[in-house]
This record gives sequence, structure tokens and C-alpha cells, in this order.
Amino acid sequence: MTNLAIAATGLRKSYRDKNGEKVVLDGIDLNVPEGTVFSLLGPNGAGKTTTVQILSTLIPADAGTVRVAGHDLARNPDDVRGAIGVTGQYSAVDKLLTGEENLLLMADLEHLSRRDGRRRAAELLERFDLVEAGRKPAGTYSGGMQRRLDLAMTLVGEPRLIFLDEPTTGLDPRSRRAMWQTVRELVRNGVTIFLTTQYLEEADELADRIAVLDHGRLIAEGTSEELKRLIPGGHVSLRFPDDDALKDALGALGRGFVDPADDDGLTLQVPSDGGVASLRDLLARLDAAGVEPAALSVHTPDLDDVFLTLTGQTQEASR
Repeated sequence: MTNLAIAATGLRKSYRDKNGEKVVLDGIDLNVPEGTVFSLLGPNGAGKTTTVQILSTLIPADAGTVRVAGHDLARNPDDVRGAIGVTGQYSAVDKLLTGEENLLLMADLEHLSRRDGRRRAAELLERFDLVEAGRKPAGTYSGGMQRRLDLAMTLVGEPRLIFLDEPTTGLDPRSRRAMWQTVRELVRNGVTIFLTTQYLEEADELADRIAVLDHGRLIAEGTSEELKRLIPGGHVSLRFPDDDALKDALGALGRGFVDPADDDGLTLQVPSDGGVASLRDLLARLDAAGVEPAALSVHTPDLDDVFLTLTGQTQEASR
């Protein structure tokens, strides 16, 4: 049985304002296996940051049972804090200190000896390609370098579970991809990542499982491919060597249409969810008719389509 880094049941949180009670989380359940990337998506105000704040012990939940890194969140918050790391939307880097000094400060907070702290700082500066910049004030770093330093500071205590709350916001594409590579390396070493992001491509690239949060409720959860199959519009493209083969395929399948973008008119598009069962059935029908396609490709909606359909908001509107 897979061990869970996070197991939450019935998580609830509400606030009171001048308009009365505002429910932020309305009884959500989360199960995050160890050594995976779990991404929480949702429009602004959906409750993503509140979820991270609760799971990382920053604020209490109103109701629900939660275990984080094997510890009961309500009964043993100090044990939870000792097992996790948090990199928030805004950098925790002290820009007046050098990169090395920022890391040594974190080592002191983690109660490492002076010798172990310097060793750990040196390891992390090398790991995050910050050796040359290590003696320079962090305020002189680029945005990408500051985010790398921020994550390096989170790793000083060697947490096994890291909360990344929109870690690449404001980064250029090159810096964002460098951060993705760092996340992949962490997971390969057994670290669990709980990721919130406003970039749907980021979740698609990194996450083993994705949950969509809207108005305080989880409205969908699954792998990227599973979520894409929830949305209509998927199809299989089949290219045939000649007109006769295409006509035979149409007769065998009983559905589909010639791709208007194919100048040769030899590509057939067949509506499909892209799942293994539907593909197996499609190929079996063609095989029974003695028709063999020259090429096959599966096209499914992307996460932008999923997000828009499930939440009614575009990716841009969620930022």
C-alpha cells in the first residue's frame, strides 16, 4: 500500500466579514502519495492558498482530520513543521544578505552546527548553480536566481514534503523550465511536492495527479490525461495510404470524417476519449475489416480546455 504524505478528510475553513460568513473550503478530501507531485489548480479565490496555509500549520482548519508526513496536524503541529518545507508566492530571501548568508541563517534556524551549516550551504549553492553568486547580495540576483535561492533555503532542513505555492510566478520561460528540472530531481530523490500554480502547462509537465478546486470544493481529480478525457472534443487521427483504405475504414467504424486540413484527403478523424479501451475497440474493428492505417495519433483537449469547462474561467482570468 502506498504511503501518503498528506491525508485530509472533510477539510473546512470559513471567515466572517461585513457580509457574513464566507466559506473558503467546503469539506475537501486530499490524498497525496509520497514521492509524487500533486498539483492544486483553481481560479483566484478558490481556496488554494488557504489549503496550503492549513496543511503547513500556518492557520487552523475549522473542521476535518489531517495527517501530514505521518503526523496528526491538530495534535502534533511541531512534528509536521519539522518534516515540511514551504516556498510561498513571494520570496523569503533577505536581499541585503548574500546567498550564502541566507542559507547560513536558515541553517541556524534549523539548529545545525556551524560546521554542518557551512557544509549544507556549500552543497546547496552548488546544487542550484549559485556558487559564483554566493558571496553577492541576493538583491543583485535575477528573479530566477532568487527563486532558486528561495527553494535552496527551504531544503536546508532536508524536508521530505515541500509546499510550492505558485513558485514560478513572474519568471521568464527559461527560468521556469530550470525550476521544473529542479522539482523533477527532488521527486526522483523521494521528496513529495504539493504544487499550486497559475500556469496550467506547469501542472501538465510536473504533476502526477491534479485536483481542480473551485468555490472551496474539489470538482475534479485525476492524472492530466484523465482530466483531459472528461472534456468532449477528443479524437483519433488515422492516416491511410489511399482512398480505398480510407473508405473501408469509414465503413468498418461507421463514424468519423475526413480531416479538412489534410490536402490529400487521406486522414480520418474519429471522435474518441483517447482511452485504452476505445483505442483497442477501434483497432480491432479496423483489423477485422483488413484495414491498416499508415499512421495514428491521439488528440485530447489540453488543461486549458479542462479548466475553462470545469470552472467557467479562462487561464488568464485565473491569474
